[in-house]
Parts: sequence; C-alpha cells; structure tokens
Amino acid sequence: MKPITMAQAQVLALLALVDADRVWDRSVLAEFRDFARCHPDCCERTCRVGHFTGSAWLVSGDGRRVLLTHHRKLDRWLQLGGHADGSGDLAEVALREAEEESGLSGLSVEREVFDLDRHLIPARKDEPEHWHYDMRFVVRVGPSEDFVVGPESHDLAWRLVSELVDDQHADESVRRMARKWLRRAR
Repeated sequence: MKPITMAQAQVLALLALVDADRVWDRSVLAEFRDFARCHPDCCERTCRVGHFTGSAWLVSGDGRRVLLTHHRKLDRWLQLGGHADGSGDLAEVALREAEEESGLSGLSVEREVFDLDRHLIPARKDEPEHWHYDMRFVVRVGPSEDFVVGPESHDLAWRLVSELVDDQHADESVRRMARKWLRRAR
C-alpha cells in the first residue's frame, strides 16, 4: 500500500470526525472517504476527475442570515468557497475563501464539518467536466457585516436562513444546509 500524502491525511482526519448518524446520506460520506484514499492529489485542481474544495456557511452575528454569492461562473446563488490548491486543511480553505470572496475580516471557522456535497462542474474552456467534493464549514462573521463584491461574484447578499428552506429557486444543497442550520439553532 502506498503511503498517503499530507493532504490526504488531513482530509481523512476531518472525515473521521464526521458523525455518520448526522450525515444526510451515509453513502456520500463513504464516497468522500474512498475518493480521498484513492487519489494522492485529491486536493489539487490537476486531479482531473475531481478534487476537494472548501466552502463556508457564513452566518451573521445573530445566526439568522447567511451570506451567499451569485457565482460568476456557475450563475447560481451559492455559499462562498473554492479550491483547496493542495491544502488538506479544508476548514482553513473555507475561511480563506470566505475572506477573499466577501472582503470581510475577523471571521472565525468552526472546524467540524457542517455539510458534504459532491457536485458535477461542467466542462469549461480547457477544463473537462469534473467533480467537486465540497466540505462545508460554519464560518461566523466578525464585527462588521459590510461585504465587498469581488471578481468571482455577480453579487453577494445576506439571506434569511428561514426563507431559504422553502425557496424553490435556491440550490438544493443550500436549502439542505438551511434546514440543518435551523435544526441546529433550536
């Protein structure tokens, strides 16, 4: 058996802490673990079949709102996040991406995995169609909620989590995270 890379070890350590009873679909957790074990370059964009990404469920100070981005490439309202670029510390990736994409500072990340989502990214220019194995983390806003729209977004907006649950236009994974957040907040 080949030795695993540092990034693989970090991803597998995060996945080992995921409570299988709290995962919306246990088969998704198994897919994530299998992918991490089988691909030494699982955190690199050069892994053409797919790679790990880190995303932020960026919540407001009162916990009632979440910051979403109107993603420029995918043209959908989604959580902030992006590529690991070699790092297996996906909580730090989520935090970094939240800061870069929102212009907010003073953010903090909860290191426990909040959600897992595997989704297909369509082919684009020189990139073939591939999978994103997205690990999502709760990120909390700091003292200011005044964001800045960056080049990766058409727009950013604070949305009430309670409204996202029933928003038929929202991405299903965003709706799922909204349901999880509301259950957790009780």
